[in-house]
Amino acid sequence: MYTRLAKAFYFLTAILFVASFLYIYASLPQQVAYELNSSGNLEKGMSRDGFFFVSIVIFIGLNLILVIPAKMVENQVMVKARSLFSKGSPFRESLLSWVYSFSGVININLVLLVFYILRINLFDGNAASDFDFLYYIIPLLLVGWIIALFVLLGKKVQQVQDSTKIGKQ
Repeated sequence: MYTRLAKAFYFLTAILFVASFLYIYASLPQQVAYELNSSGNLEKGMSRDGFFFVSIVIFIGLNLILVIPAKMVENQVMVKARSLFSKGSPFRESLLSWVYSFSGVININLVLLVFYILRINLFDGNAASDFDFLYYIIPLLLVGWIIALFVLLGKKVQQVQDSTKIGKQ
């Protein structure tokens, strides 16, 4: 059940990224700045087309890196991992839910990053700080999901330790 919700979340965030990226890409100038100096002038930038291709490669690359292993576990492609990730196992379902939701979090972070690039370019870095709190969400979401992974792995380690203690008795 949670895996399906996580997959839906991932799918919706992927669509959100594509839609927002295309809208933002259309709003960008021909020379896209991604770093400004203290006076607000362009310090580092690239062409708009280069920004498009780099952004798409990063989006597709991150999504493939995160989703392919989850699909391999889900379809039980790896023979050695079948015992660890057996079908119906609560750990397998929790891990798949975590991976898909983490992929969604990465997509949300990419949306915020592209929005930040838009903000730099349209307002020359001097826009009102109404959206500054959004940029603090990126590290908070990442840290939160990494902590959830460690909690999940800790529960599995405890489960394995408990089963080996029972097996020795």
